[in-house]
Amino acid sequence: MTQSTSFEGNSSVNYTNILCDVSEGVATVTINRPEKLNALNSATVEELDLCFADLGADTAVKVIILTGAGEKAFVAGADIGEMADLNASAAERFAARGQSVMNRIERLGKPVIAAVNGFALGGGCELAMACSFRYASDNAKLGLPETGLGLIPGFGGTQRLPRLVGQGRALEMILLGNMITAVDAMAIGLVNTVFPQAEFEDAVKIVARALAEKSSLTLRLAMQAVNEGLLVDQDSGCRLEAALFGVTGASEDAHEGCTAFVEKRKPVFKNQ
Repeated sequence: MTQSTSFEGNSSVNYTNILCDVSEGVATVTINRPEKLNALNSATVEELDLCFADLGADTAVKVIILTGAGEKAFVAGADIGEMADLNASAAERFAARGQSVMNRIERLGKPVIAAVNGFALGGGCELAMACSFRYASDNAKLGLPETGLGLIPGFGGTQRLPRLVGQGRALEMILLGNMITAVDAMAIGLVNTVFPQAEFEDAVKIVARALAEKSSLTLRLAMQAVNEGLLVDQDSGCRLEAALFGVTGASEDAHEGCTAFVEKRKPVFKNQ
């Protein structure tokens, strides 16, 4: 299996199942098991955890693109072969480990863009939902087919999907286990935008570079306001927003941004 190049982080790691490249503040993490449709086996889950831990600590990384190798699959699911003989205790540990990695990605404090190319099923759909938002190529198919295997989603799918698309849509997808197209996924709010396959990679990079030009502090606090605000009532969320607005308002980047606006120039943020 191809190994990744190292990057500027707390450690230099050679991965077996993923690739990681950093350029101009944008990290691209590619799950690299195309012969298995990039299925998430335990080793790949562990490598994702290590990689995102490093990317979260690397101040040179401002935005992350997460994708799958090849055009057939983002991630076609978890590795079914690893789950066939699990007992209840082992299955619970398997789900909890996957959930912890999804939580790391969701709570990283840096925008993570899921670039969904091809199949995003089961654990792959759950991985995409853990990202900040999802872009899809027009050949993408998304779904949670676990009920067809006598299982339920275990990497956070029963929790994130209804928050994204509503309870009724989520139950329909989970209980039936059907795949939906990228266009249908966009219609229900599971996918933000669908791009033609030929334009997909460039389109995602354009958005990532635009995010990389912004203040990392501002992006982190905006994400914190949204993510933590969803866990409480609206009044409590607004109090959190006001407190975080105060933090940004006192920052060097806010002073630079407002000054640059008045002076009609592009701001140069210091991420502080």
